[in-house]
Amino acid sequence: MHALDGIKVLDLGTFIAGPFCATVLGEFGAEIIKIERPGVGDHLRRFGTETECGDTLVWLSEARNKRSVTLDLTDPRGQQILRELIADADIVIENFRPGVMERFGFGFDEIHAINPRTVMLRVSAYGQSGPNRDLPGFARVAHAFSGLAYLAGEPDGPPVTPGSTSLADYMTGLYGVIGVLTALQARERTGRGQVVDLALYETIFRALDELAPAFQQFGFVRERMGADTVNVTPHSHYQAADGGWVAIACSHDDMFVRLAKAMGDPDLASPDLFGPKAARLKARDEVNALVSGWVGSLSRDEVIKRCVDAEVPAGPLYSIADIVDDPQYLHRGTITTTESRIGPLSVPNVIPALSDTPGEIRWLGRELGSDTDSVLQELLARTPSEIATLRADGVI
Repeated sequence: MHALDGIKVLDLGTFIAGPFCATVLGEFGAEIIKIERPGVGDHLRRFGTETECGDTLVWLSEARNKRSVTLDLTDPRGQQILRELIADADIVIENFRPGVMERFGFGFDEIHAINPRTVMLRVSAYGQSGPNRDLPGFARVAHAFSGLAYLAGEPDGPPVTPGSTSLADYMTGLYGVIGVLTALQARERTGRGQVVDLALYETIFRALDELAPAFQQFGFVRERMGADTVNVTPHSHYQAADGGWVAIACSHDDMFVRLAKAMGDPDLASPDLFGPKAARLKARDEVNALVSGWVGSLSRDEVIKRCVDAEVPAGPLYSIADIVDDPQYLHRGTITTTESRIGPLSVPNVIPALSDTPGEIRWLGRELGSDTDSVLQELLARTPSEIATLRADGVI
């Protein structure tokens, strides 16, 4: 039993943001039908490291649990098939530019007329309204427009992309999950579906803590701080004697008292030195230098041990080579190995962990169109001869 058994989702999106919402829903039991262009497919199939099966590692991992159906939405017959699928769908996910679905004849009004209970998730760079609504955008642009990229990097260096990752896509996908599940809950009371409208930049901006209120109240413009944190210190990355790096998060005065003891110099936390937060912030460079000197005199593991013994949050800066052998990752099964079209493949496991209805990876990314025949026969009662004609005409 899965939490979302019986929920039917049409994934019309491309790349990551919208489709990642569908991926998460599918991990918890929703039936995901991925609609792709015949002969082309989702561009995500070619995004990332290529493999011998013709699709990338990103596709194999992120298209998990989805049935692949090819459909030409410019053909009236393809549009009719989609209408029939919508008639039984709980959720329709798309992340085209605003207006594209309307040109296909599948704006929310049209979908609502087909199935008033359908929830529609619409993901775009800037949302469905506003002066930028028609502009294209990807995660990198969202990181820039949201204010995140401006904050990433060293104070005297250029702004960078945090972690070289599509963070905005994944965060928007997660907010999409929140949105559609909330809309489904509302549907239980109203009987009606609704639109969930998400902009890539908004989901990143939402996570930038006090950036907006600090500017509104004090005119404060946060600048790049490298590994440091704006309102507390020491709260950064420090290099150990063996070359390893340690993250130390000292977020309040009591914690600094414990850190000073771990450093063997409890007087550092005295009221007339660096005990009060304000004093530490005023002397940020000096405090960081003291912590750096202490960390730099010990091995990484010894620093972490002393911090843990003193109940100071600290941990290693891991590469993926470190992650795969770490006992905590292994114990939690954070990475799992699953059979794929290129053999056993290690991928991120399902999160969060549910005690009674856990999620599951049933399969990894399918070959383009591999489920078209079964979906058309099982769900729409098309005959083999009808399917053959559609395929010969390039509709599927």
